[in-house]
Amino acid sequence: MSKKLILGLALVTLIVFPIPAFIARYFIDGIQPIQLIEPANFNWQMILLGIEFGICYALISLLLIQLPIFRKLPMQVEKMVKNMKLSVPEGIFISFCAGFGEEILFRAGIQAYLGVPLTSIIFIGIHGYFSIRKPKNSLYGIVLLPFILCLSYGFEEWGLWFAIAAHFAYDAVLFTAIIRDQQISAE
Repeated sequence: MSKKLILGLALVTLIVFPIPAFIARYFIDGIQPIQLIEPANFNWQMILLGIEFGICYALISLLLIQLPIFRKLPMQVEKMVKNMKLSVPEGIFISFCAGFGEEILFRAGIQAYLGVPLTSIIFIGIHGYFSIRKPKNSLYGIVLLPFILCLSYGFEEWGLWFAIAAHFAYDAVLFTAIIRDQQISAE
């Protein structure tokens, strides 16, 4: 995948992913799109809590994936990021787009109808972290599932901005670590 394509897909995630949630919640539940974004609940404390949670879980994940069992597995995101030779700002941009667009779609949209457990499993499955044909490849999905469950229940308790911030921070830490690792190994 080219860098231009992945940056374009990030924009699609930011702009297009929320649309099904906006449409479904409006026509089924009568909730206006602006209400779904929760501008009244834009709270710096919840955003900071989300960022802290995302960073902490990302650091735990980074430690876990250093274990020998993970080193034998192909990490799709790691390969993709390394192949694109992203800069840190590009990784941060992709992280923001994913955090914002995916959380509106999954937490504010799908989760309202399917509940936390099923939405969390679908979220991880869509990202390719569960594999029936290659069960070992599901190990990262198992590491990620508690994060997504906590993020989903956090959305229920603390709102959309907590979920967006946690997702963004998690992705940003992972992207930055992969990019920095690539830069160090290139030297």
